[in-house]
Amino acid sequence: MQYWLMKSEPGNWSWDDQLAKGDTGEGWDGVRNHQASNNMKAMQIGDLAFFYHSVNEKQIVGIVQVCALYHPDPTDASGRFGMVTVKAVQSMNRPVTLAEIKADLRLSDMALVRQSRLSVTPVSPEHWAIVMALGQTSL
Repeated sequence: MQYWLMKSEPGNWSWDDQLAKGDTGEGWDGVRNHQASNNMKAMQIGDLAFFYHSVNEKQIVGIVQVCALYHPDPTDASGRFGMVTVKAVQSMNRPVTLAEIKADLRLSDMALVRQSRLSVTPVSPEHWAIVMALGQTSL
């Protein structure tokens, strides 16, 4: 299993929206960055990802699971980009802010810190465990 972080602007797609989709999940559409798209291509069924509210909130609020592999994104008229489908697994018991992540030296090389504009990034198992502990969350 691999771990990821997926960013969403809560005004466009929020954690509450994701929760409302239940087990059917929702396609993670609109990604137009090749590196983020390649990250989604590498995802496998069952992989877990942190759901990150970007813009004003800047915090990890939940965990999603990949439930459908990379497939065409109907919002991309060019046909060059795709998406995965994810379903909500659980909310973080305590949201973990970007400020907390940046302040923790153990997370200094986390992709969220190093590539702050990338919307879909890998998360190492070590970083996953640290963030889960910060969020007082377990699966």
